[in-house]
Amino acid sequence: MNAPSYKAHFSRFLGAAPERLHACAHSHHPWPDVSFAAQTQAWLDAARWMDDKWDHVFGALLPRAQAQVARLLALPDPRTLAFAPSTHELVMRLFSCIERRPARILTTDGEFHSFARQLRRWEEAGLATAERVPVEPFATFAERFAAAGARGGHDLVYFSQCFFNSGFLLTDLAGLVGAVRDPETFVVIDGYHGFMAVPTELTTLATRSFYLAGGYKYAMAGEGCCFMHCPDGYALRPVDTGWFAGFSALSRGADAIPYDAGGRRFMGGTYDPVGLYRLVAVLDWLAAEGLAPVTIHAHVEALQRRFLEGLGSLKLDALASPRLMPPPGLPRGNFLSFRHPQAGALHERLAAHNVVTDYREDRLRIGFGLYHDAADVNELLRRCARALS
Repeated sequence: MNAPSYKAHFSRFLGAAPERLHACAHSHHPWPDVSFAAQTQAWLDAARWMDDKWDHVFGALLPRAQAQVARLLALPDPRTLAFAPSTHELVMRLFSCIERRPARILTTDGEFHSFARQLRRWEEAGLATAERVPVEPFATFAERFAAAGARGGHDLVYFSQCFFNSGFLLTDLAGLVGAVRDPETFVVIDGYHGFMAVPTELTTLATRSFYLAGGYKYAMAGEGCCFMHCPDGYALRPVDTGWFAGFSALSRGADAIPYDAGGRRFMGGTYDPVGLYRLVAVLDWLAAEGLAPVTIHAHVEALQRRFLEGLGSLKLDALASPRLMPPPGLPRGNFLSFRHPQAGALHERLAAHNVVTDYREDRLRIGFGLYHDAADVNELLRRCARALS
């Protein structure tokens, strides 16, 4: 039986450049066609309601987005979710809740630039000190990171569910969170490469950890719709705060500084809600099609296997099996990472054959998504042979 193809649902993005072979689902994932109508609806609602559109955003759109994300992550209470244009904005608000300076942070050497750059700047300014646990060797990472968390003494523990530069996937999130010794420590899971890519169950973690993700990658909704699960009892009054954080008490005046309940205490100021429109539409579409993270991951895994088997026949040194990260047998997210000293040059050679990949330092990343099928993998193999032989 042939595997199903979902390409028809991405006709606008795929049709915009028919010769382009986009293998970068882990970066700017194409948007499904349903998002086009959603973006148009945002404009129409602004024209219809003008200032009153925020009543619709806060009264209808935001609760729908919260409910959808909570269902996908098995969160007990949708109200613990805060939305913002970027995860960086949410991290900055959480950091503002740490009173100690310098703040003591435990993290890894494999975090995305958004957090890694900010952390280096905090250190430079004397606002934080950091202990970075190397992600490699992959097989012992969880044990080493858990041991560091168990030693305690941290204000913030921050790690990725799936590492951006290798695709290495952590499968025992509960074990890592549970190992953190100090109950007052903020524990943050960066789930941007995990959300909607792999099944994620946060029920048992909901009272202890924060979880960050957004729409740009596998949620297929583009920029401007990031979120954070905010456990009750932690970081109740962010110092970095916007007027949306007290939206429900807006009419009471400015003598006090009220915070809304749940995740809304982490909301910021006025922003463009179009991303929320797209996110709600895309998640509605996925639910109607019966497409859950487990389905998406299985679809991608099948494409990955086909691609790697094809590479075995091509015998391309640039994409040889020993270059694959993490090594076979270890859990991986929805993209393939190949370590090569000339990763940037490989990226350019593929681009010359209209293949979109990306690279981070010495890692060439190739990623599949719902918009790919077996024919795309076959074509990608043909273009790789021409570009990299």
